[in-house]
Amino acid sequence: MDRLDKILANLGYGTRKEIKSIIKNGEIKINGAVVKDNSVKINPYECSIEISGENVDYKKYIYILMNKPCGVVSATFDNFDETVIDILEPKYQSFKPFPVGRLDKDTRGLLIITNDGKLNHRLISPRSHVDKVYYAEIDRPLNESDVDKFGKGIVLKDGYKCMSAALHIMESTQDGSRAEVTVQEGKFHQVKKMFNSLGKNVVYLRRIRFGPIKLEDSLEEGEYRELSKEEIESIKKI
Repeated sequence: MDRLDKILANLGYGTRKEIKSIIKNGEIKINGAVVKDNSVKINPYECSIEISGENVDYKKYIYILMNKPCGVVSATFDNFDETVIDILEPKYQSFKPFPVGRLDKDTRGLLIITNDGKLNHRLISPRSHVDKVYYAEIDRPLNESDVDKFGKGIVLKDGYKCMSAALHIMESTQDGSRAEVTVQEGKFHQVKKMFNSLGKNVVYLRRIRFGPIKLEDSLEEGEYRELSKEEIESIKKI
């Protein structure tokens, strides 16, 4: 049970002051009956709420799939750069969500944003063995020796040995290569550092899959959508 004005404010329908005004104007119905007392307490999971005839879909958690654009920071706040949270509509920002893991500022692609802390911990833990798949363009040719090194665990220049990763070469020429990389870690600049340790540089990087969630072509950079119930269930099974 919680106060009606607090519930609606948390859902992004306005400030507590604005919500009180809406309630006093008789624009709110609980189970079909007009309510003008903002202090009334309800169970939002058991009651139907309407605002000006619009049904309110109450939920505790949100799960968003974003196609993160280049130049945007995977953080909740930054003093200098736009963050992935800044892109969201106020109704989503009101849930105080955060990105699951991170993508580098110049890396594009699939990013899950939620306010479900337990799920976040499970998804980013290396113990969960969640596959993260990246499409990468490299400035030099790749070969089977590189594939073997990725499989055995790349040793970075700072001495850190990465977990076994899968490198699938899509195209390799003297001018450069295209590949897919599957990792189960999320170290800072990890994919770039893995290639750099082999004397090659990543010139374009985009995450295309996170566990069972895939980035569809129809979702343009900077666009986002809520995960479907089936998608949410699939990641909760991890």
